[in-house]
Amino acid sequence: MPMDGYLPITKKLARPGVSVMVRIADARMSGTAFGTVVLHVAPEAAVGGPLAAVRTGDRIRLSVAQKRIELLVPDAEMKSRLAQHREPAAPSRGYAALYHRSVLQAPDGCDFDFLADM
Repeated sequence: MPMDGYLPITKKLARPGVSVMVRIADARMSGTAFGTVVLHVAPEAAVGGPLAAVRTGDRIRLSVAQKRIELLVPDAEMKSRLAQHREPAAPSRGYAALYHRSVLQAPDGCDFDFLADM
């Protein structure tokens, strides 16, 4: 699972007065964050998870109380976007290849698949 560091509000958003921002990621986060942060969204965008379908300007409904997140895009549009998704090329050797091939998604523990049953 990739790691996002502390992500401050960009100058472009801060200039007009945005001081709070919701962050949604298929990663984990280090450091101190402020505001609402939704992490470990799975499956990851790289493998065609729902974050792969998000486009600039899309509306997202988030209810922390109901533990629910919803991309407000019609089903047909979601299917079309996800059908166009192309997974990044996999590394062919080394630790990066092993990681890409064998690490499980967040709900399954982000562990190597060959260690999961131990």
